[in-house]
Amino acid sequence: MSRDRIIHYVIFSSSILTALIVGLAGFPISIVQANAAQASAAITATFRTKCAMCHGPDGGGSEVGKSMNVPDLRSQAIQGLADAELVQVISNGKGGMPSFKNSLSADQIQALVKHVRALAKKK
Repeated sequence: MSRDRIIHYVIFSSSILTALIVGLAGFPISIVQANAAQASAAITATFRTKCAMCHGPDGGGSEVGKSMNVPDLRSQAIQGLADAELVQVISNGKGGMPSFKNSLSADQIQALVKHVRALAKKK
């Protein structure tokens, strides 16, 4: 083989190898992003089925919730509570709000707390 042909072969092979490594390095990141999107969709669905009837889809309160004086989850009063306090309210209920400790896992309750925090950012 001529020297120019060898150099061309090495450059071509290096380019292919680099592209392969970059592609494989990005694959786990895409999996993590996909899992995060699925988790977000799952907790949004949980909020919709367990909470939105009273708190509304945006946390501002539904007509039913407003008639029962349900607090706006986006308000400073709620956002000012510690995560542990929100976990306790979701777990044990409060006032007319039912307890969810028997129907939601600890991870789901933690995810709902994060969801409630995110609602304030969308206000």
